[in-house]
Amino acid sequence: MENLLFAPCGMNCGICLAHLRDTSICNGCWSIKGYKSKSCAACTIRNCQFLKVTASKFCYECSKFPCARLKQLDKRYRLNYKMSMIENLHYIKEFGLEKFEKKEATRWKCDTCGGIICVHRGICLECNPKK
Repeated sequence: MENLLFAPCGMNCGICLAHLRDTSICNGCWSIKGYKSKSCAACTIRNCQFLKVTASKFCYECSKFPCARLKQLDKRYRLNYKMSMIENLHYIKEFGLEKFEKKEATRWKCDTCGGIICVHRGICLECNPKK
């Protein structure tokens, strides 16, 4: 994983299906070259005017944190994928991006092959590519 794969909303793009799939691989919110999924390119959080003035470029630094859009996204991810973007942002703010990256690498590591578990499918696409 690399720092460019951590979105302003607290999403770890490295565990996203759009990044892990075999074709049209999304390079994450911060990537300036290569493919970016349509949802990431058009994301209201990524393109937020308030985010642009923060030093960290993470939502936790915004005066509106957590905004309605982030709360809505967080609720969907907590219910459907057992992950909280708001909790991720609190962790990044308190412990830093480097510690968060290490935590994520352990949390989403496949016990069988060492690959990455996809947050959207709940499986490692290397071990279970047909699911």
